[in-house]
Amino acid sequence: MPRISYVNGRYVHHKDAVVHMEDRGYQFSDGIYEVIAFYNRRLLDGELHTKRLLRSLRELHITKPMSERVLTLVMQEIIARNDRTDGTLYMQISRGVAKRDHPFPKAAKPSFVMAVTGPKMPKEKEVSEGVAVITAPEQRWARRDIKSISLLPNILAKQAATAAGAREAWLVDGQGVISEGAVSNNGIITAKGEVITHPLNESILGGVTRNVVVELARKAGIKITERPFSLKEALVAKEAFLTSTTSNVLPVVRIDGKAVGDGKPGLVTRKLLALYHEHIYRQTGKRWN
Repeated sequence: MPRISYVNGRYVHHKDAVVHMEDRGYQFSDGIYEVIAFYNRRLLDGELHTKRLLRSLRELHITKPMSERVLTLVMQEIIARNDRTDGTLYMQISRGVAKRDHPFPKAAKPSFVMAVTGPKMPKEKEVSEGVAVITAPEQRWARRDIKSISLLPNILAKQAATAAGAREAWLVDGQGVISEGAVSNNGIITAKGEVITHPLNESILGGVTRNVVVELARKAGIKITERPFSLKEALVAKEAFLTSTTSNVLPVVRIDGKAVGDGKPGLVTRKLLALYHEHIYRQTGKRWN
């Protein structure tokens, strides 16, 4: 079966999925995106991702290209047209095509593209043994709560992590506070079993996985405190973890080469992952070993 993508109202072969060179997403990073996992052809937390996508559009004053109902139908259709049971759905909406000029164009129509890719889940060894992260300076713009396609600082931080053999880069501001990762949210766990994660504000992108895990943990009786934490706190934490659509919940066992706790995935992190796997099963029927 050929790979099919969606471009401005048309389902096309992926090799033909193109937009105009004066699309403002291409020239100005003037747009937003969303990534949703699906299992057994069922979207995971589709409503929550859609809510975040619409919020990002509102914050950037970009007109939504279709109603929520039609958007849901298009997402279901693009999954149906591709030969993947499990995977990820990528959506991007820009302000549209217009003559290159900084002010908003008066008559531009939003450009909307969508594509399906294979699953990007962590390796079994990363889940069982944990992953390493490095730290990098916080260099992003001030509205990190908007899922903007302007990601160059994230790319540079992620590349630094890759070059260092680490899974992720945790971003640290001038006061030594860790905001989040280049492509993920994060948290630490104290010796008393308290989970600390950065609060939802303009300093971080409110990850859907992060938010779901926080609620699941609270319902399970795990103490959650949403506050900023420092690199110093992270280095003396008992456990640490990261969350994202493509990582689920991953134990972090080394930060800048230093072991977290005993250097092995901890009990609380494993509990968070088990809760999230059960959440995936309830929505999609996908079982995890």
